[in-house]
Formats: sequence, structure tokens, C-alpha cells
Amino acid sequence: MSAAWTFNGVSALQGKTRVLHDVSLAVQPGEVVGILGPNGAGKTTLLRAGLGLTPIESGEVHLGERPLHGLSPGDRSRLAGYLPQERRVGWNLAAWQVASLGAPHLAAGAAEAAAREALGRVGLANLADRGVLEMSGGERARALLARLLVTGAPLLAADEPVAGLDPDAQLLTLELLRAEAEKGVAVVVTLHDLTLAARTCDRLIILHDGHVVGEGPPRQALSPEVLAAVFGLDGGLHDTMAGLVLAARRVSV
Repeated sequence: MSAAWTFNGVSALQGKTRVLHDVSLAVQPGEVVGILGPNGAGKTTLLRAGLGLTPIESGEVHLGERPLHGLSPGDRSRLAGYLPQERRVGWNLAAWQVASLGAPHLAAGAAEAAAREALGRVGLANLADRGVLEMSGGERARALLARLLVTGAPLLAADEPVAGLDPDAQLLTLELLRAEAEKGVAVVVTLHDLTLAARTCDRLIILHDGHVVGEGPPRQALSPEVLAAVFGLDGGLHDTMAGLVLAARRVSV
């Protein structure tokens, strides 16, 4: 089985500044991969470059077996769904209408049915006809998650999908993405909460200054050496009855 998303020596610029440096990695169908790193590490740029939303300076990306540079926007939307970090919505569309935008390839009736089903999965079935600008920030975030779920794409990429959510909504979001992975979908998320990432991801990729500096299962990727060098933390991951927990303190300077 071929990888769902492959980066081969990818470098990318923001303006005149190189923010990704020779990144190579592969995401397999059925796995949940967490992209971690401090602010400015290149996490968002990695997702955007891999989806054709930020120009690549060098290297190559494949979605499935197809090179990214040869894909039309329609092809990309069928091969990958994307939940950006920005949750602003410009128009007060009903939640089901916003969610249905994730399935432009479906007929109108089928798209609405898929949108309402996804809104039920995120706990918004009773708000499907409410305008998204009349919702709380957390409710709006779940409506946008529903939009991601209806894409039916073999790759789902979510940039900080749990930021600003209550703990129960954070867990619901990651459980739903895990359920997609169990269907064979490749799931990639950027996260800041290291404990949450260690508990919920199969594999972690650590970025620092645009370079991949750690990769592997959570315990391996978040080694004490990586925690110190990348995050300025002295400590490590420990097993508890609730799962892995990060026990660490800031490195003294």
C-alpha cells in the first residue's frame, strides 16, 4: 500500500525567508500523525506546502501516488481535506450549509445529507439550521470539523483542531479523527499539547526551525533530549493509569 502523503526533500519560503528545510516524511493510510514544535517551527507551513497552498521552493510532494504539482484544485480536494487554524466565517450560513462545503463533488441533496450526518457526529444535530455566526466559538469549530469529515478524502489534515476547545470537545475531536483513521484514512494534526499528542497519535514528527528533528512513536519522538533541545523542558513521558503524561519543568537558563 502506498503512502497517503509523501514529502521528498521539501523546502518552502514565506516571503524571502526559508521556513521549511529539506523535509522528508511519509504518512500511511490508517495512522494518526501529530506534528509538534514550538511557535514558528514550520508546522502550518508544512501542511500548507503539502496541500499546494504555499509554494514549494524545492523537493516534491505526492498525494497518494500522484505528484502534487500535477493536480488541479478539484483533484486536491478529493485527495485531501484541510481544516485550517483560522476559524473565521464571513457569512452567516446555516451550519449544514457550511459543513456541506466540504463535499463539492456531491450532488446538493447528498451533500446536505452528509453534512447533517457529520453535524450529528460532532454533537450539533440540533443546531444544523442555525447560522454559524450565531454560534459560540466552540460550536463554530465543531461545524468546521464537520466540514472536514464530509470530504470523504483519504487524507485529512487539521491545523490545531483542538485549540480553544473545552477538554471534552478536544477529546471528541481527536476521537472522531481516530475513527476516520480506523476506516483507513490518513490523519495529520498539528498540536501544542504534548501530553494530548502522546496519548492520541500513533507517531509524532517534531519540527524545529523548519527541520525535522524527531520522528517515531511518542516515547521515541519526545525523548528527554528532544524535550530539552526543542521545547526547553527537563523531563519525559511517564505511564499512568490514564495513559502517557509529560512530567517536566522548564530548563533553567
